[in-house]
Amino acid sequence: MTGTHETPPNKRDHMSNNGSASIPDTEATPAPAIDPKQGRRAGTAAFIGTTIEWFDFYIYGTASALVLGKLFFPDVSPAMGTLAAFATFAVGFIARPLGGIVFGHFGDKFGRKNTVITTLLLMGLATVGVGLLPTYEQIGFTAPILLVVLRIIQGVAMGGEWGGAVLIATEFAPPGKKILYGAFAQQGSPVGNLLATVAFLGLTYMSAENFGAWGWRIPFLASAILIVVGLYIRLKITESPEMIAATQKEPQKRTPIVELLRDHWKVVSLAIGAVVTGVAITYVKTTFALSWATTDLDFGRTEFLQIVTVALIAQVIIQPFGAILTSKINPRKAVLTMLLPELVVLPLMFVLIQTGNFGLAMLGMVLATAPHAMYYAALAGVLAQLFPTMIRYTGISVAYQVSTALFAGTAPFLSQALLGATGSIWTVVCLGLGYVILSLVCMSLLLRGKTWTDREGEPGHRAEATPESTAVR
Repeated sequence: MTGTHETPPNKRDHMSNNGSASIPDTEATPAPAIDPKQGRRAGTAAFIGTTIEWFDFYIYGTASALVLGKLFFPDVSPAMGTLAAFATFAVGFIARPLGGIVFGHFGDKFGRKNTVITTLLLMGLATVGVGLLPTYEQIGFTAPILLVVLRIIQGVAMGGEWGGAVLIATEFAPPGKKILYGAFAQQGSPVGNLLATVAFLGLTYMSAENFGAWGWRIPFLASAILIVVGLYIRLKITESPEMIAATQKEPQKRTPIVELLRDHWKVVSLAIGAVVTGVAITYVKTTFALSWATTDLDFGRTEFLQIVTVALIAQVIIQPFGAILTSKINPRKAVLTMLLPELVVLPLMFVLIQTGNFGLAMLGMVLATAPHAMYYAALAGVLAQLFPTMIRYTGISVAYQVSTALFAGTAPFLSQALLGATGSIWTVVCLGLGYVILSLVCMSLLLRGKTWTDREGEPGHRAEATPESTAVR
């Protein structure tokens, strides 16, 4: 399949000591047989599980923009309260690398299945806990402290969830379809975000008094039902065939994180940069833009949540085409095709929102959604092929979660701080464009020089090892 680095799972990726990745040895043993039924079930389990986890994670972001500042930081100005709520939002991201390391370790040593079941349960307990939490008015300063603790638990859970879900999908994928199957896990993000936005959109029709008193808690408490559904589905999947095959061939790593940072640090570093656009732009577009539009502009909560909802529906529809595109053409060309338009449509989005016109703001949000959403769909399948099986969970989790901690979790906070310091939305635009350029450079370096010869539907095509076929130079 032109455009995918699909290599048989049992062909262990060999990394040079300088961190560069070479094409696996083509004389390695054949890949383990994939049961199509189990593959479809694994893809479904990855999608539903990540949808639930992202719903839990996103409702916190929406609540931060709308209500948490007033309830948990009432002694400061509204702007500072929102900033404080965004700071607790960022704390969840800061905790995600820890979750990636901890659950990556267990996922690489003991398997993917039990790890993703644990992360789903942990996320559910923390989310329901937020829904039950007393406010500052009820218990004083203890309230924001407990809010931060629960947000940290959410972050740890999400840090372990993403990598496991991606591997559950990609390691069950038939040959030549890893990027497409990885998109199953990625699709959970916009769907979870859409469900979270719709949940709060419905609640905005109640009175402001009831919404602030108890209405905002409903999405958090409803998460308990979704978690039960997700656990039921994940308990039905088996362990990944690639993981089973790998453990039979070589001893388990005692400390996967040590090998990762010792032998693959360059790939990890570039992967961190490559992830940025896929994760940070979303929070500039939704979490920050929602707060900006409803605080500094003339948009009402209901009105702008409708705009965000339409943009998320567009994302759900458009996003999978990124994986399809990357599977059909050279990945470097696909990345350029997907991300270069973002340099134009992201500034256009803020210009159109600033007009205060409902239709123009919606158009801007939809246009700015397409490029980074398509890129996000392909991201998981590409990252999953950069690391050997026995450290893969740790590798993709560290790369993804460090990027989210440094860039995504801080995006609303930095955007609000830049706007407050300068009074100009163009400083926020520049921040977003910086994210896009960083990912363009890092992903191009990761993909530079690769030979992509595995074609969907054409058996016998394999990536050939050549002096030029390196992931990183």
